[in-house]
Amino acid sequence: MSPRYAFRSYYLPQQAGTYQHSGFYYVGKNSIHIGKLVQMYKRGYASEGIENTKAELLRSLEREKNILPEVIICEANFDLNEVRGLKQFLRQHPVLNCIPFILDGSGLTERELEMYRTYGRPDEILFLQHCDEATLQDKIGFLRKVKKAQHGVAPQIEENVPARSLQLGLLSKRAFDILVSSVALLLLSPLFLLIALAIKLESSGSVFYVAKRAGRGYRIFNFFKFRTMYQGSDKRMEELTHLNQYNADRRGPVFFKISNDPRITKVGSFLRNTSLDELPQLINVLLGDMSLVGNRPLPLYEAVTLTTDEYAARFMAPAGITGLWQVKKRGNKDMSVEERISMDIDYASNCNFATDFWIIANTPSALLQKENV
Repeated sequence: MSPRYAFRSYYLPQQAGTYQHSGFYYVGKNSIHIGKLVQMYKRGYASEGIENTKAELLRSLEREKNILPEVIICEANFDLNEVRGLKQFLRQHPVLNCIPFILDGSGLTERELEMYRTYGRPDEILFLQHCDEATLQDKIGFLRKVKKAQHGVAPQIEENVPARSLQLGLLSKRAFDILVSSVALLLLSPLFLLIALAIKLESSGSVFYVAKRAGRGYRIFNFFKFRTMYQGSDKRMEELTHLNQYNADRRGPVFFKISNDPRITKVGSFLRNTSLDELPQLINVLLGDMSLVGNRPLPLYEAVTLTTDEYAARFMAPAGITGLWQVKKRGNKDMSVEERISMDIDYASNCNFATDFWIIANTPSALLQKENV
């Protein structure tokens, strides 16, 4: 019998001077899309051209006091430079920068889509004629979480809560995580110091790599690893996209990993091949962000492609240092995106102590990778 889940939502109290979000802002004149948004939000604005959009958004800030749209959606039949200018305006504005900017890619060719992705830089490209209301709401909701996290605003947290019959198992898992992570951090502290020294001697920059990740229930947290790349490596992702070992459809889920990554330092290569770079995640486990065993927490640009019903089940499981696909397929460059997600969903649906202990027992043999990824 499969486990049953309920949903619990937590809302942080609103501080004075902060903004509420309600309704939508649509840039374009597609009446069908506008009608769909009206059905979803009951209120909103629409502007037929980009030229007036900036002024209208600024005016709406004053007219509506502390109310902002939940999302800004723009048709892609405008000039690329105009779209880019609107995105730049939103990004630089101290208030409007927290609103997701979505481009409707309906009717665009693959080449045109690539141009908008590369130069228009929207937060997401959707195809509204294919999006049902639930999918669109999920996507917008997660984008809002990402934007808030990027601008230092604590987001609403939604997490899956198992039924009462499984709460004992959840508490036991958490107790085990606290015990093992605290003891391991104490015993491994000399190794932490040696690794930190090696990283600092080879390259400048922080010892730790800290990034936002999405874990269980799309909860966003600060994720710790030892730094294995040169400073500024995140900015080189686009130029290395052609080397991505996950050849996923650009409209579907997106993962990013390449073999023999030129951004990795020599010390970093050793740390990755021995998985020593993962040790700081014991801090995440102790803090409750992660578990020893679970599905890997994803970068926000990956997690945002997995909000549909087809994929969201993988977020029912806690984020983990090790997991099912790491044990079964680690270092296998032929693993497809679908296969990885399928194993994540399988673990989320069937996780228990027996499975966790099996994964932990088989993790040491998977630490030494065959591929330099």
